[in-house]
Amino acid sequence: MASSLLESADDARSAHHPAALRGVGLMVGGNMLLGTVGLFVDKAARPPLEEVFVRCAIGCAALVAFAAASGRLGELRVDRRGLRVALGSGALMVANWALFFAALQRSSIAVATLVFHVQPLWVMAWGMLFLGEARSARRVLAAGLALLGLGLAVGPAVLARPRPEYLQGVGFALLASLCYAAVTLIAKTQRRLSGFALATWQCGVGAVALAWWPWLHGLPQAAAPWLWMLGLGLLPTAAAYVALYSGMPLLQAGQIAVLQFVYPITAIVVDRVAFGHRLSPLQWLGVVAMGVALWAVGRTRRSGKLR
Repeated sequence: MASSLLESADDARSAHHPAALRGVGLMVGGNMLLGTVGLFVDKAARPPLEEVFVRCAIGCAALVAFAAASGRLGELRVDRRGLRVALGSGALMVANWALFFAALQRSSIAVATLVFHVQPLWVMAWGMLFLGEARSARRVLAAGLALLGLGLAVGPAVLARPRPEYLQGVGFALLASLCYAAVTLIAKTQRRLSGFALATWQCGVGAVALAWWPWLHGLPQAAAPWLWMLGLGLLPTAAAYVALYSGMPLLQAGQIAVLQFVYPITAIVVDRVAFGHRLSPLQWLGVVAMGVALWAVGRTRRSGKLR
């Protein structure tokens, strides 16, 4: 009990530290930008692979430009093993984005984003099964609460629109969450690339891997899709990653886990304002349950028993 009180006091002091406050601002801003992804994808109205290619190409160019301007180009250098990490995580990230964009186009921004955010459960399960991380009743209860919350948040929307295309979108979002969980595990187990460098390499790998798309299918001639895809590459990609990877080192893991849920909340608001999709009170209860559970999954104790 005394140690818990000391931890709470330390957390309270750190939350008011100027660096921590700056970290909170950066994390909130970055996750709010990520929450607008669905709007850009919907308004561009292009095939998912084309949108992923443009996002990767523009995002990579913007991130490299930021690295050059901030003196971080050296951070992007990799050795042979680091290159394997970059290529593997880049391929998974391309699959994640393609599946998620397909999910957004087939279901709704709110539902696809909520389903996608079960990915911490996959990371937790893999860690307990294969990485020797502690198994505890708290983790099991958190996972159960997250799945219950997901059912409450997504179930009514699926039942209201029992179309094959909508269900397909939910399935794509689930597969995207598995791909992103694999990327998270790679980032967690390697120490050769910083988060910023890994994100830059992932965009670069995606641009190269999908360069065949414009070669075979061409790119849009109209200005409107380009404007939305340009925004996709600059705002919820380059700007979001710069903010997130600048804010993460300033915060504790538990704070990061909580602040990451700003992403789906923003997506829900965007879906409501832009497209009129409104969640019911039951669905909001599910959102709250997911948020509490995923915070518990991501919370780190100083003893190291819960990661």
